[in-house]
Amino acid sequence: MVTKRVIGFITKEKTLKTATTTDWDLLLSSKCAVKTLSKFATGEQTTRGVTSCFSNTERAGEFRKLVRSYGTTYARRLTRKALRYRGLMKSEG
Repeated sequence: MVTKRVIGFITKEKTLKTATTTDWDLLLSSKCAVKTLSKFATGEQTTRGVTSCFSNTERAGEFRKLVRSYGTTYARRLTRKALRYRGLMKSEG
């Protein structure tokens, strides 16, 4: 948040974030990618490990964008959500 001091008053200006979307169809387009992202979602594989698995593929940039936009922890949560939505991972509980 950006704050300005104007003659004794503090005004708050909200900075707008652009909405980034993840192309899950691209990331989950092969069985190997689903297996890799399932391991990432459950914490069995690190961000660096997934990045190296996806290196020199079209999935690499999309995965890096996901992690840069949301961070590793939230990217794992979003990956679990995407896998569950598509029926590729069992829901907890």
